[in-house]
Amino acid sequence: MTQNDDRKVRPNASVEVWDTHLRTEFAEKDPEATLRTMTATPRVNLVPLMVGASNLDEMRTFYSRHFLNQLPPDLESIPVSRTVGEDRVVDEMVLRFTHSIQMDWLLPGVPPTHRRIEVPLVAIIQFEDGKIAQETIYFDTGTVMLQVGLIDGSLPVRGAECARQVLDPVQPMNELIRRAQR
Repeated sequence: MTQNDDRKVRPNASVEVWDTHLRTEFAEKDPEATLRTMTATPRVNLVPLMVGASNLDEMRTFYSRHFLNQLPPDLESIPVSRTVGEDRVVDEMVLRFTHSIQMDWLLPGVPPTHRRIEVPLVAIIQFEDGKIAQETIYFDTGTVMLQVGLIDGSLPVRGAECARQVLDPVQPMNELIRRAQR
């Protein structure tokens, strides 16, 4: 922007709402504060597991019983990219944590394994009237299951190296193809 340009760069309101939502979830772990960032009919879908909620009452239960109280104390979210549209934000990130507690939202029914997990994740956030209407979240359950020992390395699945490759794109690729050709 030049000095003579009268336009002002303003933060996107959707980004501010999303960042507040993330803070109330991960830092404050406050279900009611989190719900205040959402519409009266919100929807959250963790696509690979079909876990989440599709109305305010279900959301309150999901956040208080199956998500916010099940965030590992060492959970770290590493931002990779953010794409912002008029009514949508898409965040790509890597989550790192130790599977030290029950996590219904990621590994339903799996007791803590105390193993370290690194997983790439994409969240697509849709807004209506300045509030979050829908969160659609994608991640690879195979890489999570491999890292906690639920499946073995003989399957065509990779582990933490998937997250590391997202963070450092010069990491080697195509190992599964080479392994299959042996």
